[in-house]
Amino acid sequence: MHDDDGGVAGVVFDPLRDELFAGERGGVPTSTAWPSAASESSDLATSLVGTGFAYSAEVRELQPPSCPAAARRARCRRMGSAALDLAWTAAGRYDAFYERGVQAWDIAAGVVLCECAGLEVGTLDAAGVAPAGLVVAPAGIMRALAEIVA
Repeated sequence: MHDDDGGVAGVVFDPLRDELFAGERGGVPTSTAWPSAASESSDLATSLVGTGFAYSAEVRELQPPSCPAAARRARCRRMGSAALDLAWTAAGRYDAFYERGVQAWDIAAGVVLCECAGLEVGTLDAAGVAPAGLVVAPAGIMRALAEIVA
């Protein structure tokens, strides 16, 4: 659900684990997997960062420079969809998440969950063929991660 101020409510379901994540603006995220809490990491070197890879081969060609740079500075993983990765970030399974080329339907619910969990949500500007993207992290590592993946 969305209005002029952004996401109002979001729900992500993981059918493989039978977990449901839900949140609404101004509320506390809930889950069948919680109690858990978003990361408060302040050390990028020990942070676990979720990411994804574009469907377009042309865009994937541009991803390796930022992905290895992020992997040298943090531990990177990809476990599922962007929506599920964002839900896991809100739940504290990942410390942070970034991805380029995501669509509104990929991230809308997960962004609400992350905002409810107190994480910072930022955008990555498009650059040449590289599409715009999203970066989500606790305040303690947001700037460092955003600089690497920009």
